[in-house]
Amino acid sequence: MVTETPPHRQRIELVDCARGLALVAMAIYHFTWDLDFFGYIEPGSSVVGGWRIFARSIAISFLFIVGFSLFLANGTGFRRGPFFKRLALIVAAALAITAVTMLATPEAFIFFGILHHIALASVLGLAFLRLHWAIVIIAGAIAIALPQFIEGGIFNHQALWWTGFSTNVGPSTDYVPLFPLFGVVLFGIAAAQIARQTGLLNRMAELTWPDRLPVLGWIGKHSLAFYLIHQPVLVSLVWVFAQISPPPAPDQGALFLSSCNAQCVAFRDETFCNSYCGCLLDKAQSDNLMDQLFAPDAQSTRRLQDLANMCLMENTGPLDQIPAQ
Repeated sequence: MVTETPPHRQRIELVDCARGLALVAMAIYHFTWDLDFFGYIEPGSSVVGGWRIFARSIAISFLFIVGFSLFLANGTGFRRGPFFKRLALIVAAALAITAVTMLATPEAFIFFGILHHIALASVLGLAFLRLHWAIVIIAGAIAIALPQFIEGGIFNHQALWWTGFSTNVGPSTDYVPLFPLFGVVLFGIAAAQIARQTGLLNRMAELTWPDRLPVLGWIGKHSLAFYLIHQPVLVSLVWVFAQISPPPAPDQGALFLSSCNAQCVAFRDETFCNSYCGCLLDKAQSDNLMDQLFAPDAQSTRRLQDLANMCLMENTGPLDQIPAQ
């Protein structure tokens, strides 16, 4: 088996390009989300169907690269200074995003998004850098499977939503729980270990064609800055366009379905959410509660909760109707 590695911690341009490509894809998705938010496309279309799959694919690819890069940077020796400097920047950025979204969208702020996940996964991932790649793969598979065996109970407390074991997670515009997605980071670590042992890192380092993609490489090298800047820029552009050519007046029913589905798909499947939200909208219309959907008073809140419980019972089986102990 070949065990040579590239020159000591040589930067592999191909990895930068892959990271840059993932970030460009993320920007495309966020632009679509912005169009949805401002009302230029069908409400809720950015969080269901193909766009939802696209968003999840981006997160998975990005976390895989995080694991791969973690091994490249620290696999042959822990670099304390650079690691903690990078970690501090990511933690600071994650906290800033939480603070900003709490002010901008308090009903769906980001309490554990992609940067929060990267920060924690980077620390936990250190424990796996010296293990055999087969063990790391097994650990990754276990991490992905865990939510199927551990869910609900104490993990439904708001303070533990970040684990991924909760069954009643509140709405968030970016929710990337530790499990099962930490398994993807571990797969990235294992892939880098295999690449080093087989000499693939050597061949990746020798590739010259990534030099022809300077934009992707530059974005990949400055990933945190790009991540923090791209969405404010995109939102500003769409906002300016909205002042020139405002979107059509939104339909209240469509707005409700969009909001309801966006919150529901965080913890239930799309089929259930479409049926449940449609049921609640129909009942609200029948009870003349449309005006109260977005600004309910105490009386209408109780009635809407009754309607929500009715729709829940109509769209779940007997076992689902048993409250958690």
